[in-house]
Amino acid sequence: MTKLASVLDKSFLRFLLVGVFNTIVGLGVIALLLHVAGIGYWASTFIGNAIGALVSYVLNKTFTFRSKAKVAGSLWKFLLVTLACYGLSYGLGLGLGQWLAALFPRFPDNRIHDAATLIGTGLYTVTNYLGHKYFSFRAAPPVRRQAGESSP
Repeated sequence: MTKLASVLDKSFLRFLLVGVFNTIVGLGVIALLLHVAGIGYWASTFIGNAIGALVSYVLNKTFTFRSKAKVAGSLWKFLLVTLACYGLSYGLGLGLGQWLAALFPRFPDNRIHDAATLIGTGLYTVTNYLGHKYFSFRAAPPVRRQAGESSP
């Protein structure tokens, strides 16, 4: 199996399904906070992603990666990856959204945060998957028998 094929295995498809669900939840909260409650970009994206992350943790642990890791051992890793991916993805998304607005002068100022949110969401999906697959829910490698050992 090639390196790319091993990354794009069935867990990635399950991750995408879970991601669609928690993205709908998270983006729904972000949109409500940004446009209805009038809360700023960083607070709205943080709260929306926090709620989506709770949904994501439970579904990715049980469904996507089928992890047997204890909550105490996997939750801190999940939160670390989620926070790192959040800052990186939404920071880059905001920069790219502002760059688009500068590149296209007719781009509406009131839509920069919407563009940044969509760009950040795409980046967040990819970085989050890789971080959770290879760090948060990484399965322990199988124990190899040493030559001459007998089984109990």
